[in-house]
Amino acid sequence: MACVLETPLRMSVLSEVTASSRHYVDRLFDPDPQKVLQGVIDMKNAVIGNNKQKANLIVLGAVPRLLYLLQQETSSTELRTECAVVLGSLAMGTENNVKSLLDCHIIPALLQGLLSPELKFIEACLRCLRTIFTSPVTPEELLYTDATVIPHLMALLSRSRYTQEYICQIFSHCCKLRHWHSCGFKSSPQPLLCANVRMQALKCFSVLAFENPQVSMTLVNVLVDGELLPQIFVKMLQRDKPIEMQLTSAKCLTYMCRAGAIQTDDNCVVLKTLPSLVRMCSKERLLEERVEGAETLAYLIETDVELQRIASITDHLIAMLSDYFKYPSSVSAITDIKRLDHDLKHAHELRQAAFKLYASLGANDEDIRKKIIETENMMDRIVNGLSESSIKVRLSAVRCLHSLSRSVQQLRTSFQDHAVWKPLMKVLQNAPDEVLVVASSTLCNLLLEFSPSKEPILESGAIELLCSLTQSENLALRVNGIWALMNMAFQAELKIKADILQGLSTEQLFQLLSDSDVNVLMKTLGLLRNLLSTRPHIDQIMSTHGKQIMQAVTLILEGEHNIEVKEQTLCILTNIADGTTAKELIMTNDDILQKIKYYMSHSNAKLQLAAMFCISNLIWNEEEGSQERQDKLRDIGIVDILHKLSQSSDSNLCDKAKTALQQYLA
Repeated sequence: MACVLETPLRMSVLSEVTASSRHYVDRLFDPDPQKVLQGVIDMKNAVIGNNKQKANLIVLGAVPRLLYLLQQETSSTELRTECAVVLGSLAMGTENNVKSLLDCHIIPALLQGLLSPELKFIEACLRCLRTIFTSPVTPEELLYTDATVIPHLMALLSRSRYTQEYICQIFSHCCKLRHWHSCGFKSSPQPLLCANVRMQALKCFSVLAFENPQVSMTLVNVLVDGELLPQIFVKMLQRDKPIEMQLTSAKCLTYMCRAGAIQTDDNCVVLKTLPSLVRMCSKERLLEERVEGAETLAYLIETDVELQRIASITDHLIAMLSDYFKYPSSVSAITDIKRLDHDLKHAHELRQAAFKLYASLGANDEDIRKKIIETENMMDRIVNGLSESSIKVRLSAVRCLHSLSRSVQQLRTSFQDHAVWKPLMKVLQNAPDEVLVVASSTLCNLLLEFSPSKEPILESGAIELLCSLTQSENLALRVNGIWALMNMAFQAELKIKADILQGLSTEQLFQLLSDSDVNVLMKTLGLLRNLLSTRPHIDQIMSTHGKQIMQAVTLILEGEHNIEVKEQTLCILTNIADGTTAKELIMTNDDILQKIKYYMSHSNAKLQLAAMFCISNLIWNEEEGSQERQDKLRDIGIVDILHKLSQSSDSNLCDKAKTALQQYLA
């Protein structure tokens, strides 16, 4: 791409250049390579944020020497990388700095550096190129003078996050001036077709647009000969175009849609992209094309209910996907060995793609879930998928099961008929975190009170497993662990509740209540609320764990927490106040009583109402000791607050206050 520069002559020094600046440049000529390296590192530190120093070094001739060192094969990778970093720093100065760098032919030298096998050096060269090309004084044409540059940049896209970022920024800047002919966009409005570089450009766009809203918003507004880029992509979806071109164009539009650059109800998505991807799932397509089509479609519809419904009724997609599980095909003749080998190679990928697409299709709609489960041998396939050796197939099978487990009807029927909890529990025993997260989410659904799987899951040792998940460093696993325990405790027998408390331990309970994530905190409070339900259970649990639970309640009410957290905590106090003996733990705790009184006068109506429910349980006159409790609460001013609230404009507060006051009159 560029020629190695000859050793440059030193430039004359202007009078205003300081001695310290001369010292930096002189060290670049030292015969000891280590001293040269240290000199470049010191120069790097000296120029950071110092435009005057940058200008001095440019005047002294540092740039030609840095470029010379950068291009020398005898230079160490570290030295070449540091030279590129210093040049990038110089480029971040004034526009005159960039002009000086361009005059020294920096771009050919940096492009030559991209041929190096060393990733760190490539990243440093790209970073410097990014800075130069985003400067308004740099002619965009300099990127396109060599036809091999663009394909090489595309090849570097996948090397690292940084290569993607820097190349993306270079290309994004090129968008503005429409210098895309080197990517296959010719000056004429002909459809993009045939040329290899055009496929590379499409692949580049798909990589750049994936989960990248900034780039997607740029691409969606690019004009090529008066036509918007998405319109060009739509034309490339036509059936007469090569399949690879159709698939990659569909990917580009999918990624731009998911990034928010194209609306999900846009015709180019609903009428073009989605049907094209469904078409890629048909038997007529090659196995690898069917895999790519299904996975891309799964991503497109993953979060949009309407796209899921449209896809489910397009070309019998749900039934079509069942064919993905029929590989490898049965082989009778030795001549079919090649086909068998091909089928075996893609069988795992096909099953993974089908599970993934089924998961997206059934994410929200009950009717779609029913159609999926009624597909030939579907539940058996999921159960088998949970035990596959391929981690990708297992993960996709668990995701599919999780999607279908959102159905109340299926939890009661198909899930029970096929005992899916058994392989699911096996998956939870030993799996990577990404599988555990989805599997534990599914288990949360299987532990809901109406699920027939709840009892056998409990008998299989789930409590110990879930308690261990609450100690995970992975946030999602902590949330799912405590969530599942919360579901398990709902309307459970006392023994199960006792086992949960024993499995968690007081120390772990406080750890969860001190968690920085509000979801963990809310689910832990939800667990406590479910544990403290039904009067005999409340009294029993508070007799053994009352001190710790009251400490936990105090901890939350005194902390800096949102309204929902405080409300949930007050609801726990309401449950405790419903106990026969447990309520005395509140009545003998003046600190807690003052907190309840405080929240009765709070500015938030939800907290006021929650506090009043607690008071109502304490003063209910049909229960033993009610008179003494009423007197004590009157003494601390509760009745006065109730009178005020009985005049509230909020009907709920008003009614609850009046009901409470009636207990004093009865």
